[in-house]
Amino acid sequence: MQLLALCASVLLTSISSSAQTYTPAAENLASRERFQDSKFGLFIHWGVYSVLQDGEWVMNDKGLRIKEYESLPALFNPVKFDAAAWVSLAKEAGMKYITITSKHHDGFAMWDSKVSDWNIVKRTPYAKDPLAQLAAECTKQGISLMFYHSQLDWHNPDYFPRGSTGLKTGRSEQGNFSRYLDYMNAELRELLTGYGKIGGIWFDGEWDKPNADWQLDKTYKLIHDLQPGALVISNHHKLPHPGEDVQTFEKDLPGANTAGFNTRDIGALPLETAQTMNDSWGFRLTDRHFRSSTSLISELVNAAGRNANFLLNVGPRPDGTIQPDFADTLQKIGVWMKRYGASIYNTRGGPIAPRVWGVTTQRGDSVFVHVLDWRDAELAIPALPRKVLSASMLIDGRVVAVRQDAGSVSLTLPARGADEIDQVIVLRMGAKS
Repeated sequence: MQLLALCASVLLTSISSSAQTYTPAAENLASRERFQDSKFGLFIHWGVYSVLQDGEWVMNDKGLRIKEYESLPALFNPVKFDAAAWVSLAKEAGMKYITITSKHHDGFAMWDSKVSDWNIVKRTPYAKDPLAQLAAECTKQGISLMFYHSQLDWHNPDYFPRGSTGLKTGRSEQGNFSRYLDYMNAELRELLTGYGKIGGIWFDGEWDKPNADWQLDKTYKLIHDLQPGALVISNHHKLPHPGEDVQTFEKDLPGANTAGFNTRDIGALPLETAQTMNDSWGFRLTDRHFRSSTSLISELVNAAGRNANFLLNVGPRPDGTIQPDFADTLQKIGVWMKRYGASIYNTRGGPIAPRVWGVTTQRGDSVFVHVLDWRDAELAIPALPRKVLSASMLIDGRVVAVRQDAGSVSLTLPARGADEIDQVIVLRMGAKS
């Protein structure tokens, strides 16, 4: 027990020491605020795997060997890719940032990399850099761009010892993990220096080898040194490590863990929920389980009420187009955001914790009560820390009757419209005591 206690003490000391080495720059802290203000982003999973139309995990799921998988780039020619159309669709949906896969677990670089020829410019007939086109268009249209970057790699032989995935690719059973990390950092250097100002790096894959020495301090320092304002986000399903700037949750609201692999612990950093529109991240032809715009708007509101951003995914087709089902849903969400966005953008989680009826958000002296699931005319909410001066419907300014006492606040709601997803009441709060 003494030995275990000593080991734990050394580990905690190491973690504490590591944590003390990262002091966010003022530019980074400002980026965190802008990130939280933005509230809604577009996730894009796109790569050579889309040729097989069976999701981004097809190399692992079908047991494809490297030699077989290396035939895919020759078939990948997304001549219909239109960066302006993608960014315009995101803006129409009310999204403020885009996170796109620069490299997924197959190790294939979706930019003109000089680190390896395993990339879209060298290996495909398309022979262009879509990330460069997207970066230019995001700058033009005022959208922040982030790069998803896989830490695990089913193609690179130096990703060794193997993790829990990609075990049937036919790689030799030897390699140098430190050399692989140098390779990955060299890729990141290209992304951080060749595409203008980026919003951040969104990592995925640490869970494949949870006990490995990922040398995160070195990688995170590289990012913060080259772009102090860039945010480091990692989808490792744990509380954030030192050097990270956002805690993200995959297919889950913060702390809920309905997916079964996220942590229930919520840290002090800005939060994000990443979600799909159907069951898949990458394009899958047979996945017709599309979620309605109503369901996704409800989850966006629930994320905002939990102080989190909502990152909603599309998986473009191999020709470079976004399928109409996705585009139609995004346009419907955009219509809603134009009407109700004032209760989402630039807000933080409100003074009332999420309830069965909905959530609250807050900006300054305004508290927005989001009534998602309530049919009675009267809604009683917990007492608020400040007096309610007035209440009105966000959509049209109609006055809402308020009755308040020491223990609760009661709101008399107007009749709910048949297609009204979220009744939003604006409470104007009195001065702080």
